[in-house]
Amino acid sequence: MKRIIIDTDPGVDDAMAILLAFNSPELQVEGLTTVFGNTGSAITTANALRLVELAGHPEVPVARGVDAPMLRPYKGEGWRVHGHNGLGQVDFPPPKGQPDLRRAAQFIIEMVLANPGEITLVPLAPLTNIALAVLLEPRIVALVKEVVLMGGAADVPGNASPVSEANINNDPEAASIVFHAGWPLTMVGLDVTMKTVMNRAYLDRLKATNNPQTDFIYAITQHYMQLYASRGVDGMPVHDPSALAYLIDPTLFTTRHVYVDVEHHSPFYSGNTIPDWREQRGQAPNVHVCTDVDSPRLLDLYYERLTRATQPSSA
Repeated sequence: MKRIIIDTDPGVDDAMAILLAFNSPELQVEGLTTVFGNTGSAITTANALRLVELAGHPEVPVARGVDAPMLRPYKGEGWRVHGHNGLGQVDFPPPKGQPDLRRAAQFIIEMVLANPGEITLVPLAPLTNIALAVLLEPRIVALVKEVVLMGGAADVPGNASPVSEANINNDPEAASIVFHAGWPLTMVGLDVTMKTVMNRAYLDRLKATNNPQTDFIYAITQHYMQLYASRGVDGMPVHDPSALAYLIDPTLFTTRHVYVDVEHHSPFYSGNTIPDWREQRGQAPNVHVCTDVDSPRLLDLYYERLTRATQPSSA
């Protein structure tokens, strides 16, 4: 069993990924740390608390992180995709729980130091919390088991700019720190997440299960689906759940071990994740880049986990 901390900005697809994690026996969720991104950290923290309660694990700590990038103003527009409340503009009652007294970077540091070689970090958001943890306590780099992140675009266009994926674009300086820290790192980026699509028929089939978690997923994805429908697309790409799927079953993905740099100087190319496929930089590989995915198997995995592990709702 892999012990994981999910760093997250829920977020529709973050919520879907978190529920996948809680329904997968291969994973033990040790905590959620929250950050700005799809919306502000106050809202993402409340959403994370809702999710641990929905998953039936209110004991799992949720630690609030930062509300802005390290060195630049936040200009992201995640609310256009996820709604102003991060959950597709669906109204939910306030969570019952409260955040952990520790802030996100502190929580990460304490958990890693107390469990050397056992904790996998799973960032699904801007990498600011992770970078701050490295800067505050560099020892964690040697003590983290691995880092598996959703972010970046190696050989495909970006979704936040022509060249950059949103999580990396939102704090490229933090991303550069994380990519060059020296720990085992896997990038589950747009190269694979855009290849896996949940269409209307898939979501209808998921909803037909009629359990609290699939009902929740169906409700929050409608805003997301409408956005893609306005672009002529029947379906939504599976971004954040893909990173959790990699942890559950790495054989779903094809990867290449390569040196990757993160551009954070140019205003036009900021956030670009640049793989040195031809080994022209003379640098040792630092990232396992996911380059392909077995999308039908991934979609089957998600359906199986979310429809078997919860009891039918009374609604």
